[in-house]
Amino acid sequence: MKENIISTETSEKTVLVGLITPQQNEAKAKEYLDELAFLADTAGAITEKTFLQRLDYPNPRTYVGKGKLDEIKQYVDENEIGLVIFDDDLTTKQVANLERELQVKILDRTSLILDIFAKRAQTANAKTQVELAQYQYLLPRLTRMWTHLERQRGGIGMRGPGETQIETDRRIILDKISRLKAELESIDKQKSIQRKNRGKLTRIALVGYTNVGKSTLMNLLSKSDVFAENKLFATLDTTVRKVIIDNLPFLLTDTVGFIRKLPTHLVNSFKSTLDEVRDADILVHVVDISHPQFEEQIDIVNKTLAEICGKDSDKKMIVVFNKIDAFTYKPKDDDDLTPRTRENISLDELKATWMAKMNDDCVFISAKEQINIDELKNKIYEKAKEVHITRFPYNDFLFQKYDEGDDPGYSEPSTYK
Repeated sequence: MKENIISTETSEKTVLVGLITPQQNEAKAKEYLDELAFLADTAGAITEKTFLQRLDYPNPRTYVGKGKLDEIKQYVDENEIGLVIFDDDLTTKQVANLERELQVKILDRTSLILDIFAKRAQTANAKTQVELAQYQYLLPRLTRMWTHLERQRGGIGMRGPGETQIETDRRIILDKISRLKAELESIDKQKSIQRKNRGKLTRIALVGYTNVGKSTLMNLLSKSDVFAENKLFATLDTTVRKVIIDNLPFLLTDTVGFIRKLPTHLVNSFKSTLDEVRDADILVHVVDISHPQFEEQIDIVNKTLAEICGKDSDKKMIVVFNKIDAFTYKPKDDDDLTPRTRENISLDELKATWMAKMNDDCVFISAKEQINIDELKNKIYEKAKEVHITRFPYNDFLFQKYDEGDDPGYSEPSTYK
């Protein structure tokens, strides 16, 4: 049943297709296709070309118009392309029509993300979560997988077996979904017990868009060795470390990154992972300040957090603008009268703007170059101290304060599985 999700390790040549619509201008459409290309690269595909078409809404039959489809088909045939990826979710009918017209494998954004998650999942927990999401994605698309037996085609000998086979497969998948949900409920209970067993230590969770440097920052603060890579969704398995800043111990969690159009199946499947976010006392929202659309990424993360945390979405938060070493801007000439754009704003201006907006609950750092890390530690310390004093109003801190000149250091990291 999983042949519709890429599982091969070999690189495939692919083209990407997106739309310019009244809700999505050309600049935004190109930005989204760049992200789709990064997703394709993470999955192991090589992007040869991108296609954009301006439409009021997706063609219900083939997503793009006939002329653009002919253009894509010509390029696919001439360049031996084996895969075409669309930036939006496709209906079963659209996928079937596109496969028939282009004669290659067709994927949409959700199926590509599912493939990356399947490739990245390491622990039994993550693998179970991804498998559940895959089956939930495949369930409404079963008719496409049995087109040679579909009742819709009619004719002698086509009336019974197709429907029977589809219903059989649907029942098998529903049974597997039920079993996987039961497994995840058991995992959720275990995780919940583990979280309770951690005591009343302050819990801090690193959240943010995918590939903004959360794992790199985790390694820096905890002196651990969490896997970090310049790929999307490098981290799927939640990692928790015990960290000490000065005389204050707390638990630091690295979580899965968010992304535009994160499939609902994945949000639901990764409940135990996202519970770490729900249970956190403080959220450290990591942002890639060097990304041209970082403000949109902030909005996407905030909306996802609101969905995850619900009524608890007003948690204490520190916004960490990472990758200042990679930040660039283009100063405007004095005689240039055109309106200023995002690329004309300097880092100092952004600092002043966001510090005023966040009431100084933000810091600008480079985790890679270890710039302004002490300032970040101080902000985390102050926030964690507020929570700690609330929980232990009559207790001293658990660790003696370090003398000036001593290495503030950290405890040996402890992993909570």
